[in-house]
Amino acid sequence: MEKRPRPSVQVFGRKKTATAVAHCKQGNGIIKVNGKPLHLMEPATLRYKLEEPLLLLGREKFMGVDMRVRVRGGGHVSQVYAIRQAISKALVAYYQKYVDEASKKEIRDQLTRYDRTLLVADPRRSEPKKFGGPGARARYQKSYR
Repeated sequence: MEKRPRPSVQVFGRKKTATAVAHCKQGNGIIKVNGKPLHLMEPATLRYKLEEPLLLLGREKFMGVDMRVRVRGGGHVSQVYAIRQAISKALVAYYQKYVDEASKKEIRDQLTRYDRTLLVADPRRSEPKKFGGPGARARYQKSYR
């Protein structure tokens, strides 16, 4: 008896130095981040940001899939933004590969209309510090006496 591979996609989301990898496969609507359910993620104030893709598209879109997200690097806020991007991109990729183009386009348009960073990474990075000052642009104070 040959074991057929379950349909799955692997997608990443990034924000600053945080990277989240979402593994989306056929299932029954379970979403876990680093082994924890989505509704138990910390910090609690940013939990709403994590649930944005689910609230926008409705839970029924996520009912046919299971998602496991691994996230590393960055701070709390960057990780939250990387996770929500990975979840959104994973759902779009899954629908494109295994469902149909029309529903994928509908999901994609809905997410983009709300917030483009759900699907497109933010290219801004912190600028490296230079000599002659405490930061990237600021210089040490000048004194003549």
